[in-house]
Amino acid sequence: MADVIVSYEELKNLVVKKLSNAGIPNEHAGIVADVLVHANLRGVNSHGVLRTEHYVKRINEGGINPNPKFTVKETGPSAAIFDGDDGMGHVVAKEAMEYAINMAKKNGVGMVGVINSSHCGALSYYVQQAAQENIIGIAMTHTDKVVVPFGGAKPFFGTNPIAFGFPAKENKPIILDMATSNVAFGKILHAREVGQSIPADWGVDEDGKPTTDPEKVSALLPFAGPKGYGLAMVVDIFSGILVGAAFGPHITPMYGEYNKMRKLGHFVAAINPAVFTNLESFLSNMDQMINEIHASQPAEGFTRVMVPGEPEQRNEEERLKNGIPIPESIYNYLIQN
Repeated sequence: MADVIVSYEELKNLVVKKLSNAGIPNEHAGIVADVLVHANLRGVNSHGVLRTEHYVKRINEGGINPNPKFTVKETGPSAAIFDGDDGMGHVVAKEAMEYAINMAKKNGVGMVGVINSSHCGALSYYVQQAAQENIIGIAMTHTDKVVVPFGGAKPFFGTNPIAFGFPAKENKPIILDMATSNVAFGKILHAREVGQSIPADWGVDEDGKPTTDPEKVSALLPFAGPKGYGLAMVVDIFSGILVGAAFGPHITPMYGEYNKMRKLGHFVAAINPAVFTNLESFLSNMDQMINEIHASQPAEGFTRVMVPGEPEQRNEEERLKNGIPIPESIYNYLIQN
């Protein structure tokens, strides 16, 4: 199936229209569209506009509150709980990170636990939000069970991603955004959408055996075995147990039960480098590190050593200029009235 090449502005407007028609206020629809298209620009199509149809279905069936009233309770000089009132997770996470950034500017550090949220998309967006203000950003979120624990055959934790953003002076920020599974489940969905087979270390079938058929995947594998499994648990403790939300198998699933609020938790933090060291020298040293990595000898088959987030930033530059490839089926859905 062929891809359709769509400009950044057109794609964003199509998503805004779909969400607005489903009852999401225009301002919130704009933020969600911004986060989704951000993922497509970076080449992370699994977290991009292909999710729009799912969100619309969940809104229509009552599993997302289209008109939430956010509340924030400061629980300490550098800590707060942000209640998303079951709204769109992208808006919730963005506002929570904004709150953490302001705390960090004032007190050096801001840590915000988020409750009553929904799927918030690519975490890179929120840590980039902090890095653009010369603040270090950290974001993590739990998801419903879809990853087998190390040594297990049935899923327990979610893909439970974690992200970090570090500002630099001349270079673009370092953005590390990774699922604790070997891949995000969206990549399985994308493979199904385009009819491609997958590597055997992405997922397992219902018997817990590795499979290359995306249609047979019933659970994912953790990255690096016990390491990914351990980090998934850490993310669930921060995003779930620490903020008083559900964990692991007790989280409302993303697919199915569309009429139920998911009550997801996130954890975002912002750190102001200026309270630890001179800000200018921090930013200059970040540049020096990036430049020295770029200057280091590449391995055979590589032309250059890159820093985390750099391949995605290159994708973004290219796609802003030449347009964003979208599967035809997704584009057809977006242009329907």
